[in-house]
Amino acid sequence: MKHIIETSNAPAPIGPYSQAVQYGDMLFLSGQIALDPSTGELKLVDIDTETHQVMKNIQAVLSEAGADFSNVIKTSIFLSDMSLFPAVNEVYASYFQEDFPARETVAVKELPKSVNVEISMIVGM
Repeated sequence: MKHIIETSNAPAPIGPYSQAVQYGDMLFLSGQIALDPSTGELKLVDIDTETHQVMKNIQAVLSEAGADFSNVIKTSIFLSDMSLFPAVNEVYASYFQEDFPARETVAVKELPKSVNVEISMIVGM
């Protein structure tokens, strides 16, 4: 049975999708960008600030579902430019302790709202 995960501690979807969907013991998180859920404004000061906001948004959705970063199985990172990889990777790594998830990182032509990073995850519950 499909269960929709929704929290006000992460940005509301900006399109026809859910923040996350749980199906059995799997959780599928939609891509998060650096929208501050309390203001609705983008946090694009620099790539570190932007990436931290993305990870905080993910953390809020994980928490709502009763999970945390230790449950993450697979991550997809989308960047506006591959030159951002080292900085994004450093911030991303700070949210994990060990047993890192599988991951791919790709540069794309454009991301929603012209952000620099978007991250989605697959989680085991």
